[in-house]
Amino acid sequence: MKNNIILSQKQIFFLCNRHLGIGADGLIRVLPSESHDFKMMYYNADGFEGSMCGNGGRTVAAFAYNEGLSGQKMKFIAYDGEHEAIILNSDGNSFEVKLSMKDVKIEKIDKSFLLVNTGSPHYVCLVDNLADFDVVQNGRKIRYDSKLSADGINVNFMEKKDNQIYIRTYERGVEDETLSCGTGVIASAIASSLWYDGTDFNIITRGGNLQVNFKRAGNIFSEIELTGPVKSVYNGNINL
Repeated sequence: MKNNIILSQKQIFFLCNRHLGIGADGLIRVLPSESHDFKMMYYNADGFEGSMCGNGGRTVAAFAYNEGLSGQKMKFIAYDGEHEAIILNSDGNSFEVKLSMKDVKIEKIDKSFLLVNTGSPHYVCLVDNLADFDVVQNGRKIRYDSKLSADGINVNFMEKKDNQIYIRTYERGVEDETLSCGTGVIASAIASSLWYDGTDFNIITRGGNLQVNFKRAGNIFSEIELTGPVKSVYNGNINL
């Protein structure tokens, strides 16, 4: 593992651009670590370093395992500290990955919305008819609301339908709706626990289903685990 690839903000922005570059919601660098299997650095699509990315953490775990950088069980350092990951299944380019996340304490409980940091700051609220909801327009208003966060916030719109939890997410740094957000899924699972009870959730996103389970003691959530599929799409080279 080498630490000699330096990418500028403009280069990362170019790589993530869906029209001129490769196209991505973000970019992850895997760096050497003296105390862990590796270090994960996540950059948003705008090219600036972001906070923790849950799906990125599962993806980087599958990458590290596939590249021989770790075994099936691994520990790595990310923006918000140490994480553990387990490769539950692997079949060619497909993986099932479980990722441990940091404990969460809810400071204020509201029946209409939730503000929570699950490695990245999130706003969760309930809406009706989520399938036809204008996520971009409504998400952008909340994302830039300085009363909620001076640095901006990720926004999750949630609907409970037929005992299923559906979410759609507007992500800061991407400045658009994304198909799935791991830390947003965890935030929505915590909101579901506060509003409906329970500690084990299947959250349905446009990009697929993710499972979240945790232990809860009042407003403290511990041993949080995010589990779901990872699939390698392609390998390639690009000249910057």
